[in-house]
Amino acid sequence: MVLNNQVFVLFLISLIGFSCTSQVEKTGDMAYEAGTYKEKYRPQFHFSPPANWMNDPNGMVYHKGEYHLFYQYYPDSNVWGPMHWGHAVSKNLVEWENLPIAITPDSLGWIFSGSAVFDSENSSGLGTAEKPPLVAIYTYHDNVKGDAGRIDFQTQGIAYSLDDGVTWDKFNGNPVLANPGIKDFRDPKVTKVEVEGKTQWIMSLAVKDKISFYSSPNLLEWTHESDFNPDWAAYGGVWECPDLFPLPSPGGEQKWILLVSINPGGPNGGSATQYFVGDFDGETFTTGQKEVKWLDHGTDNYAGVTWSNVPTSDGRKLFIGWMSNWNYAQVVPTEVWRSAMTLPRTLSLYMEGEELWLASNPVKELEQLREQSLTIEGKKIALENELLEFSLQPKADDFLATFENEFGEILLIGKNGDELFIDRTNSGITDFKDGFASVMTAPLNELKINELKILLDRSSVEVFVNDGALAMTALVFPEHGYSDLLLDGFEAENKLYSLKSIW
Repeated sequence: MVLNNQVFVLFLISLIGFSCTSQVEKTGDMAYEAGTYKEKYRPQFHFSPPANWMNDPNGMVYHKGEYHLFYQYYPDSNVWGPMHWGHAVSKNLVEWENLPIAITPDSLGWIFSGSAVFDSENSSGLGTAEKPPLVAIYTYHDNVKGDAGRIDFQTQGIAYSLDDGVTWDKFNGNPVLANPGIKDFRDPKVTKVEVEGKTQWIMSLAVKDKISFYSSPNLLEWTHESDFNPDWAAYGGVWECPDLFPLPSPGGEQKWILLVSINPGGPNGGSATQYFVGDFDGETFTTGQKEVKWLDHGTDNYAGVTWSNVPTSDGRKLFIGWMSNWNYAQVVPTEVWRSAMTLPRTLSLYMEGEELWLASNPVKELEQLREQSLTIEGKKIALENELLEFSLQPKADDFLATFENEFGEILLIGKNGDELFIDRTNSGITDFKDGFASVMTAPLNELKINELKILLDRSSVEVFVNDGALAMTALVFPEHGYSDLLLDGFEAENKLYSLKSIW
């Protein structure tokens, strides 16, 4: 997709004004022009920014036929810095249009993670009945206070849009939630909740090692309701980026899901997202769960949250995550840009044994990218396209899919005993960070694998078992594209789809 002129001008200014970012990335004998989406390792069916640094997805809201994706963005370098909200929109969750930066730092601080809602009844008074506002709720990070050693440097602020998300004005009464004297006080995820006939806004806020819930009638005044931090949860690092939302169980009962990202402390090292299945009464979240459950067992799905205001006629809970890991995000072998998002996914509950689990499966809109469908047979398949989707049917208790090329680069995906694994030890470039060359595993518990879906982009692989009952996401950086797939332990016939680029 061609960048609009305004974004391109902003992009050129950032290149000229900051010497760390060059206009051309050179790899081997090839040169790649910045912002063309043709650079080496640039994902071709995942969202990535035109240039420079990106991390957490923010403010996802559906509005008037468009999915808005905001994200943590530093426009002046390819490593983390003073945070802004970047902005892109899509009509189909697959093809994205870049828009100008939405929210920039001010005297109250940098613009950290948060959420956005459609205030349809103008409860905030920031719009009118005829033109209700979109409202963004985000964390102000006052780096001056932080550098001075104070602990109250994070507060919550809001901005609003009266032109369907194109431009944003900050509320002149910010912050709307002051810091109570806690160092980590951030990442507000706001949703409208109706419980027992009472409708109110609920904010889930990450507060060091717990999630605090606040309520508000108008998005401007907030009251603390309760905290959630069971002693058996994962506490290997700080809690971040919560999300609270309802989902129907297979039996039709409504349950509430709480997502909590944690860094470090993930099941395969570094960043990851745990989830809790329970109930919410408008004030308190409770769960009978007694074990840690992970949304994705790979190393590279973090800080993900869901879209708000998706029409009830759609019926889906839609999610996207940051496809990286704080262990190495700032040193991966890309220069013009750093980081991409996972594929958008549909979240749903399923029953396994006597417990409810959360499935995440690529959105159906991805099928629009399929250019060719092939039935593949035999144990060795030549790969003629670099953008691929596979549907593989295991026939043995253990199986192995090997992606390889003539240069000795190998990516392994398989099942061994009661574990699914991705082995990227020899997958390509791995020496940019100790520990990147790794084998990641996911326990299958009682799950029987009927289908393995694999999606391979230029620098990532996403694996889904049984429509997302288990997911694993991993970055890979092969010097040369994988040219062959070797299958061992699968049925004789499987499906392969070649995909087209979204850019």
